[in-house]
This record gives sequence, structure tokens and C-alpha cells, in this order.
Amino acid sequence: MVSLTPLCFFFTVLIAGGSVIRCAAGADAAAEPETVRFDTGGLSRETFPKGFLFGTATSAYQVEGMAHKDGRGPSIWDLFIKKPGIVANNGTGEVSVDQYHRYKEDIDLMASLNFDAYRFSISWSRIFPNGTGQVNWKGVAYYNRLINYLLEKGITPYANLYHYDLPLALEERYNGLLSRQVVNDFADYAEFCFKTFGDRVKNWMTFNEPRVVAALGYDNGFFAPGRCSKEYGNCTAGNSGTEPYIVAHNLILSHAAAVQRYREKYQEKQKGRIGILLDFVWYEPLTRSKADNLAAQRARDFHVGWFIHPLVYGEYPTTIQNIVGNRLPKFTSEEVKIVKGSIDFVGINQYTTYYMYDPHQAKPKVPGYQMDWNAGFAYAKNGVPIGPRAYSYWLYNVPWGMYKSLMYIKERYGNPTVFLSENGMDDPGNVTLPKGLHDTTRINYYKGYLTQLKKAVDDGANVVGYFAWSLLDNFEWRLGYTSRFGIVYVDFKTLKRYPKMSAYWFKQLIAKKKY
Repeated sequence: MVSLTPLCFFFTVLIAGGSVIRCAAGADAAAEPETVRFDTGGLSRETFPKGFLFGTATSAYQVEGMAHKDGRGPSIWDLFIKKPGIVANNGTGEVSVDQYHRYKEDIDLMASLNFDAYRFSISWSRIFPNGTGQVNWKGVAYYNRLINYLLEKGITPYANLYHYDLPLALEERYNGLLSRQVVNDFADYAEFCFKTFGDRVKNWMTFNEPRVVAALGYDNGFFAPGRCSKEYGNCTAGNSGTEPYIVAHNLILSHAAAVQRYREKYQEKQKGRIGILLDFVWYEPLTRSKADNLAAQRARDFHVGWFIHPLVYGEYPTTIQNIVGNRLPKFTSEEVKIVKGSIDFVGINQYTTYYMYDPHQAKPKVPGYQMDWNAGFAYAKNGVPIGPRAYSYWLYNVPWGMYKSLMYIKERYGNPTVFLSENGMDDPGNVTLPKGLHDTTRINYYKGYLTQLKKAVDDGANVVGYFAWSLLDNFEWRLGYTSRFGIVYVDFKTLKRYPKMSAYWFKQLIAKKKY
């Protein structure tokens, strides 16, 4: 059993609204603060619809560790991070925060903080080290332990099948996501998971942020496998004008094939549901001009529309079809049948908002996915920043973008069932423990975004749950350990966990009323 290390062990602090955290008497460092009253902005579990779900989220490569142990095969990220200068301070996922061994401690934390659900990802190469074929039963045993302990503690598992970590064997065998062969291999892997874990897991997600996979992996080479045209990044191979679209197409078909198998073989018996997780930055026109409005709409179509449009309507947005032309793969009539309607719900990962404008630029000589948008990004208007910036360069605190994103999905895409599947902000990795725990900026961020989420719900958006990113400080991809998104501080040397003020804020917000 884990106990919460009190914030007051490190400091006593005035909270908004004038309440004080007072230390519990005695030397018990694990005792909780005596009086904690946070300003939740009027939000509580009761202000959300009955049954609304509150959870936290992580991903396998970012938290598990044991990257080359207990039979796990390498993923494309294990190879990618070996390139000099790719990850800040040469950080790796070898150990990360070792959830592989510390999952009980982490689940005890979630339970003590009143969370209902945990969104985790399954590492494909931990189950199939070669992507296909031989099963690594030690990996299967780990996920069984994790799922069983979640259920024992009353926390609902939400299992995501893919979070950036394609088995390296498939990349080497047939160029991974660039090959149509991945569709069947992903569906086989997904089916194995349904068959093995589906008696207990009732909420499945196929891919996390497929747009990021396609764009950062194949347009600018910023993420694994690091492919792009040389004009758009430091890559040794790739084509930014075609490969992102091929990869996106294969991701959509892989998703649809997995959903088809679930629906045909497992859903009726297991009584679960399946969806996909899409990232959505809100794009606001910089001015009221028609040109800027059109630029913002192009950005939305190329960002979230690229994936949700085919899943709802069976085709890519007209904007994309017109601009990309014959570089854009097409769905056959048979494929349309399995792609259209292939979501029981959609997860929306929403963090930030940008202004967009028409750059009035000439057509580039070399095509690329980002260039196809023909839209300029702005982070301030008339000298006023769009919002305060977090540690990450891309992350501005703009709560009203949450409301606009959710209403956009409601109005454009038939008001599907939505989970707000990621939302959060980061501090620098070198923040000291006392300062890291005193994360009032994060509390203000969450309060602003949850207020806007509730407004969208009140205005009819079918949002049924919210997942904070992230439970733990962890391996933040190319930022390594220089960025902390957790509501729980992790000492990266000792791996000891310390709940931050934001964790206690959530504990109060989502406490269940005792009747």
C-alpha cells in the first residue's frame, strides 16, 4: 500500500481562497495534509453528468522501462534514440520510471486520488517481439498483472494498442507503416489482445495520435522513424509530399481492420467498445479576413479532419483531396465500408490553441504535408500572447480552445461519444522537488480547461470522460527527462513518487460524495 507524501512536509502554502495546508502532527511523513481546500472554480464530480469518468493516462514506452528485458523486442523508438543529439541529455526508455515493477504503487496512488480509470498503452513488441509470430508470454503476464490489479483497486482499464512504438522488426522487414502489409499484422496483434485481455478490458483504442505518427515521423522526421524530404528535416530517406499520406492511409485501414475483427468476433460476447485517439490543436483565424478564416479551416482539415473525416464520412476532407491531388491515396468502395463508422467513440487529445493566417506564399517546389496546409502559425495577436506558455515550446495555456475543439467535433462530425483523452502541461525537468510539488500553474491550467470542457458538455457535446496527462513525470520523447507532465513528481534517480499539489486538487475535485 502506498501512502501520499504530504506537500506540507516540504512547505506550508496559502491556497487560492485563503485556506492553508497544515502539516499533520508528528513525524509521519506519509500522513496527508490536515486541511486541504483547493479552489476548484466551482467544479466537482457532481457538476459533471452522472457517470462522467475521470482518469489519468500514460504510454508504455514513456513509463514501463524494461525496454530490452523480459523478452520485449525493440521498437522503432529504441533505434531512433540511438542517433546522437536526438534525445535531450541522451535520455532513453531503458528504465524510464519503471512502471513494469512499480505498477502496484502507481495504481494505489490512482485509487487514493479518487480516479476512476487508467489509460495505458500496450507495447506491441513486448507481446510480439518480431511484430508477428512468436508470443512473448512474459509480456502478456505483465499486462495481465496490470489489468488485474487495476480491477482489484476499482479502476477501469482503458487499453490503447499503439502509442508511437512500432516493432522495429516490421520496419526492417517491409518499411513498417509505409507498407499495406502492416494492416493485417496490426489486426492480428489487436485480435490477440482482444482474445487475451478482452474478458476484463472493455474499452479499447487502436492508435494514439496517428496524425503525429504520420507527420512527425514522415514529414519532418522529428519522430521515429525519422523520414522526410531533405528540404524539411535532417533525414537520410523519405518523401514529405507522399509518405505522410501513405502512412495515414495505412493507419486508418489498420484501425478499421482491427475494429472489424473486434465487432465480428468479440464485441457481442465481451460487451466492450473500441475507438481511436486523435490530437486536436484548435486553430483560430488571426484576423476576421476571409483568407485567414480559410487558412484556419485548412489547418483543421489537415489536422483532425485527416483522420476523423474518413472514420465518420468514408472519405478525406474535400480540402485535402483538392490540395494533395494524386499524391493522396484513395479508399476503394470495399475499404469505405469498413472505414466509415469504425468508431464507437473518439478520444480527443487537446492541449493548446494557435492563431492561423494566410501566408500568401507561392507553391513550394518540393511538396510536403505541412506545406500543403498553406497556413501560417502565430502565437500572439497585436503583441498579446495567445496564452501563457508551459515549458514545452508548443504548449500555450488557452482554455477557450478546449470549448471550441469539442463543439467543432460535435457540430461537424455528428456529436460522437468523446473522451477527452489527454490534457495537461509541463514544467522543466530540473525543477526541484519542493518547487515541483508546488505546481499551482498546473492547477490553474487544469481548472481553466475543465471549466471549458464542462461548458461544452452543458452545450450538448457528448463528452463522457476526461483523462489527465500524465499520471507520472516520465520519458517525454525527444525532450527525454527535461520535461515533467505528471501530477505525480518522480525523482528520476531514486524513482520515488511524490504527489504534487495538482494530484491533491484532483483528489478533492473528483471525491465521491458520501451519502
